[in-house]
Parts: sequence; structure tokens; C-alpha cells
Amino acid sequence: MKREKSLVGMRFMIMALLMVLQSSVFILQSNAQKFALVDMEYILKNIPAYERANEQLNQVSRKWQAEVEALNTEASTMYKNYQNEVVFLSEEQKKARQEAIMKKEKDASDLKRKYFGPEGELFKKRESLLNPIQEEIYTAVKEISDLRGYSLVIDRASDSGIIFGSPKIDISNEVLQKLGYN
Repeated sequence: MKREKSLVGMRFMIMALLMVLQSSVFILQSNAQKFALVDMEYILKNIPAYERANEQLNQVSRKWQAEVEALNTEASTMYKNYQNEVVFLSEEQKKARQEAIMKKEKDASDLKRKYFGPEGELFKKRESLLNPIQEEIYTAVKEISDLRGYSLVIDRASDSGIIFGSPKIDISNEVLQKLGYN
């Protein structure tokens, strides 16, 4: 009799444990977060406005780089001429030429910083051309995420260490469609 009670008790415990485990699995599955991948490089390559903006940035960058190089070439030429003529110059002339060379080098450096520095013209131009495109993409991704219940969207093109991503969870084409591109 005692043995039967212990077996019944054991069965009851096992059944209770199985029910707890089963409900835990159900809770975990219902709380599982959904996620998706996007390929920002792919999306951006398929947006003509982005390609035009990049080409415009490249053109202005080449133009500004040529201006900076012209000033550097002038400074270099001035220095070579100075070295060739230094023996014929008075102390005052030497000093004046050295100051002129240093001013030209400083002008080139200042111009480079103005165009290409951290808050320079190229940075501002890039922001003005690319931010609206990036905002559109962000809005499309957010709308798709809200619609589908994604908690997380990861850019597979970034250096995030994604080794494999199933094409089933890649929403890049859907983002492009939302933006009006095929």
C-alpha cells in the first residue's frame, strides 16, 4: 500500500513537472521576439537618387581637392624658387619669401579643413543630400516592422558579424517596394 502511494505520488509529481515545463515552453514561444534582416547596400544601390547624390558628392569632392592641390603646388613652386634664389636675396627678402611660402601652405591647409574637415563643406553636403534618403528608408523599415511585429531589424551589410541570414527574413525588397522601387 505504501508503495502504491509513493508511485501515485511520483506519477503526480512527474505529471505536474511536465505540465510546468509545457507551460514554460508555451510562454517562451509566445514571448519570442521576431526579427528581420535588411541589406542597406543593396537597398541604396537600387535607389537612383542615392546614386545621383553620390555622383554629385564625388564631383564636388574632386573639384575641391583640385583647389587644395593647386595651392599646395603653388607653395611647392614658391619654395623651389626660393631655394634657387636664396643666395641672391637679402635677409629681409628671405624672410618675406619664407612668410609668403608659409602663408600659402597655411591657406592650403585651411582650405582643406574647410572642405574636408569633420564639420566641413563635404560633410554638410553629404548630410543634406543623403539624410532625406536615409530617413525615407528608416520610415519604410519602421512601418514594415510595426506591421509585421518585428522587434529588431539588423543590417546584414554592416560589420555586425552575421555569418548567415536566411533569405526568408530579409525584408530588403519589401523596403524597396514600400519606397516605390522594384
